[in-house]
Amino acid sequence: MTIVMRTFTVRAPAAAVLEYFQDFGNARQWEPAARARILGVTTELTYTLAAVERDRLVFIGRNEGATSTDTITVRPVEAGTEVTYHVDLEMHGLAKLATRVLRTEFDRLATETVARLTVALNRLATLA
Repeated sequence: MTIVMRTFTVRAPAAAVLEYFQDFGNARQWEPAARARILGVTTELTYTLAAVERDRLVFIGRNEGATSTDTITVRPVEAGTEVTYHVDLEMHGLAKLATRVLRTEFDRLATETVARLTVALNRLATLA
């Protein structure tokens, strides 16, 4: 299993951040892994919202080669909201053999995701 986690702060209030994430249609703006080209192969995960809590959302993404459990936790801070984006990625079948090789690519995708999310969520601060 590959685990990738990033924590970052945005200016938007926590309630707006949670609302934004609950509409997974917004993922097209920030989630490169929902449909990604990884080492020359295009892959797409189908996500479902598995849990909604006061400060945490859990999404499960699946395709025949992988299952991704994405946990998003928000915490109000003085400057806005601290967001922790935690991904547990389990590869299946032959894809499992490439887990170690893909680790660098998953780290790159996580960094790209944080950059996109920061922009998208900071836009919410101007609307609040």
